[in-house]
Amino acid sequence: MNLYTLLQKRTAEGRPVRAGLIGAGKFGSMFLAQARVIPGLQVMAVADLDVGRARQACTSTGWDAAQVGAGSFAEAYETGSTHLTEDAQGLIAADGLEVVIESTGDPAAGIAYAQAACRAGKHIVMVNVEADALAGPLLAEEARAAGLVYSLAYGDQPALICEMVDWAHASGLSVVAAGKGTKYLPEYHASTPETVWGYYGITPEQAEAGGMKPKMFNSFIDGTKSAIEMAAVANATGLTPAPQGLTFPPVGAEHLAEGLKPRAEGGTLHHKGQVEVVSCLERDGSPVERDLRWGVYVVFEGPGAYTARCFQEYGLATDSSGRYASMYKPYHLIGLELSISVLAAALRGEPTGSATGFRADVAAVAKRDIAAGEVLDGEGGYTVWGRLMPAEDSLAAGVLPIGLAHGVTSTRAVKAGQPLSWADVAVDPANAALRVRKEMEAVFAGGAQAAE
Repeated sequence: MNLYTLLQKRTAEGRPVRAGLIGAGKFGSMFLAQARVIPGLQVMAVADLDVGRARQACTSTGWDAAQVGAGSFAEAYETGSTHLTEDAQGLIAADGLEVVIESTGDPAAGIAYAQAACRAGKHIVMVNVEADALAGPLLAEEARAAGLVYSLAYGDQPALICEMVDWAHASGLSVVAAGKGTKYLPEYHASTPETVWGYYGITPEQAEAGGMKPKMFNSFIDGTKSAIEMAAVANATGLTPAPQGLTFPPVGAEHLAEGLKPRAEGGTLHHKGQVEVVSCLERDGSPVERDLRWGVYVVFEGPGAYTARCFQEYGLATDSSGRYASMYKPYHLIGLELSISVLAAALRGEPTGSATGFRADVAAVAKRDIAAGEVLDGEGGYTVWGRLMPAEDSLAAGVLPIGLAHGVTSTRAVKAGQPLSWADVAVDPANAALRVRKEMEAVFAGGAQAAE
């Protein structure tokens, strides 16, 4: 609770926190909108394959032209302005930079940039949760071994959930379930970029005006993004998924404690200590009362009768027994809150969520019948969606991770609804992301914990 005080101290010493942003999309733009008004936080560089897009991200979020006038990394360091570039590796290596923000959304790129940042001695804030779900446990361990911070991005739901789980544990409360809300119906698993906006609840024109990409947002609708985010939460907190993955129970904010307790006690959970995503829709499509579509939650249990009585005395929403209670945050502000992670890494040496083991994975599942010879198109596309599963089950079955299901060719037919295995696709053994993934599997096989 003293980040701003620490930042003011650095500012008074003439040592701003210098960060570099890779990827000037929606998340990055939201960060830029706030970073420009935080004294002592300098965005030293923004890297994007399209420098024009990086410039547009700055100007559309209120930056003055003089703020983005630096012609080099060295000039940006000396003048306190911002350098725009295509050169992400140059940004990572730039002298004086402390924190690299990886916001490309590309799993392979995210892995490569995180490892480059580690080699360069820079903290990493991983907005790219797709990369984290694919290889985060190994990336986090490499950073820790180098004395660096590898952090999930505050403002995004996984980091906010991690914060709530940490709060509960530090308060002596046993975490029963934690997760987020979303919009879900079973048929959404078959959604494609052509059907996404109808399911999402906006028109194609509204989506275009907001700069929303159909493939990316389809990964939210078809269940993939929920699986990826809950894998990140499980790997960071020690919570685990149910064997069947996410079930998306329709539960409103005031009924979290009743709905998200073990099935043996009338709830929907497979076990205590589970990650789960709740839907804002009943299975008939009607709205859930006081839904948590945009929020995050934690359900917890006290150590005894006295604590349970306190739950009642202080107005917490509990289950019918009074033993289980919940806390929730109804909204998250995405990149508008990202500076919390940047400052926590630079000023405290702490992540806002970071993998400590390989407990959960995301399998690529066929959206429709796939014929031999088809090229898969990955997250949010036409061919596969991502299903959460325990990591030990994933390893035992040899499933294809969703993060490696883009641009690979199927070698045999796969029925709709079936997870794809390594044997179902032809993967280039020279693929750098594949090599990192296989290394992670070897290091963390069976859900092993990261080294202390």
